Amino acid sequence: MKKVLFTLAFVALTTMAFSQFKVVTVIESIVPGGLGRSRMIEATTDLDYKPFTTARTDGKDSKQGDVDRSDLKIGGFNETKMLNFFSMVGINFQNIASNDALIMSKLNDMEAQGYELVFVSSGVESDAGKDDGNGLFITRFYFKKK
Repeated sequence: MKKVLFTLAFVALTTMAFSQFKVVTVIESIVPGGLGRSRMIEATTDLDYKPFTTARTDGKDSKQGDVDRSDLKIGGFNETKMLNFFSMVGINFQNIASNDALIMSKLNDMEAQGYELVFVSSGVESDAGKDDGNGLFITRFYFKKK
């Protein structure tokens, strides 16, 4: 009986493997005239958040000034060039379809690697008028792998 219980416990522990997460970020420029930069970004270097985290004890005193931002930057990432939403004459639907094809290719590749898409988050910082000329559409794809 002990052997059976031990075997069941061993099987349960080995099948409850820890998940590995991955984030892929797509940034598509909505700068008029096609002057922006659009990219798909995937970090290939791990970074531990703990050395960059501080605790507040009274709600006001923060040690974040002791954290050097340059230490946060990683050098290893994949960067896929994408097309901008706008061309010189306005919105370019061919560019959007091309970006969709690139994103689908990445999603299919992630699935082939054993990742499951678990969440998608997106946001827009759009052109605020005549004098702005800046804007982007950002989408983050969150993947999990057992």
